[in-house]
Amino acid sequence: MADEPSDDLVIYHPNREKAASKATKSIVVLLLLVCAGLVFVVTAGGWNNLQGAQVVSIAYIIIFCVMAYYVARWQRGVLPLAAALAIILLVFAAIAAPSWFDRNKSGYNHSGLPPDLLGLFTVILIPVSFLLIAFAMRAFAQQWNIEIEMTHDEYDRRHRGPGQRGQYAPQPLA
Repeated sequence: MADEPSDDLVIYHPNREKAASKATKSIVVLLLLVCAGLVFVVTAGGWNNLQGAQVVSIAYIIIFCVMAYYVARWQRGVLPLAAALAIILLVFAAIAAPSWFDRNKSGYNHSGLPPDLLGLFTVILIPVSFLLIAFAMRAFAQQWNIEIEMTHDEYDRRHRGPGQRGQYAPQPLA
């Protein structure tokens, strides 16, 4: 009987309540979405000039959006993957940026957006990817997965003060 789960138990994640953890989570989600947005703009703006890399770009957009969803739900397992993909994206962006600026000369096929603007977005993607790597690793080190199992009474004593049970606790008479 001691091994049976009790309905009176609460799973508590102490590291998720810290202000630093909440801020880091928000920053990682924002950086994932900014990276996905920048990749989308470069992909859509230079669609004809990507020469088969459209599939990789679309995969990055989808994967970064899915990872942003999971990070927003406190899933820490995707953070190393986000950092690894951001490293690869940073390398791709560093290699591709000069090529976009070179396409602004005569004789090159121009697509949706001007090549200088696509080059600028690609250059912006480099520091954004670097920030994503740094914040994803910081978030991973914050150990969002730590769980403490306690009873409802113990949780109420620790988080709501002595003698208070939930938000509808009766107030003492004065």
